[in-house]
Amino acid sequence: MKLRTAEQLSDRLSNDLAWRKKELSEVQSLVETKKFSSAKHNALIRSGVCLLYAHWEGFVKLAAISYLEYVRMQKLCYGELASNFLALAMKEKLKEAKETNKPSLYIPVCDFFLEELNQRCSLPKDAISTASNLSSEIFKEITHTLGIDFSPYSTKSVLIDTKLLKTRNEIAHGEYSIFDKEEYIELHREVIAMLDLFRNQIENAAIKEDYKRNLR
Repeated sequence: MKLRTAEQLSDRLSNDLAWRKKELSEVQSLVETKKFSSAKHNALIRSGVCLLYAHWEGFVKLAAISYLEYVRMQKLCYGELASNFLALAMKEKLKEAKETNKPSLYIPVCDFFLEELNQRCSLPKDAISTASNLSSEIFKEITHTLGIDFSPYSTKSVLIDTKLLKTRNEIAHGEYSIFDKEEYIELHREVIAMLDLFRNQIENAAIKEDYKRNLR
């Protein structure tokens, strides 16, 4: 389904986040049960941390790509785009010019700003990358690319980089990282809260048309 309306965007985000929450809730229920041995609890928690990270990266990537697709489907002209999306559209042109010492390659860039701002915009489809390691710095870059406010996450860097990403990497590489039940439940709560917030920010940005240049 092509994302032509804010409602379609919202539906995709809600449906995707719903199954992720359900799966994580199932794991949390197992972690909280008292029927298992300590060894089984440890195995569940280690598995749960990996799933928390997987859904953190998976949803952020899907939501970001979906919002970019939605903006693309609005069929705006370059001159109508907010600066973050205009920069995204100009990325390849600027990269080509930067990688050489030829001033002449900047001429098409100047011509673009002088003559082509009224043309239909073309946004790259591969602009969003989590690098398979969604650290706070990479996430911050994604939010800036989309014009989303990063400040609500500014206090979550240690949680994202250490408790979530670093622990997941240690577990994935076969190291024995210990995580107790209370830490896991708190991490679960924090990750769900960040995913809900990111979804709401993207939905609000679409509704408020933050992707458009403010001409006032």
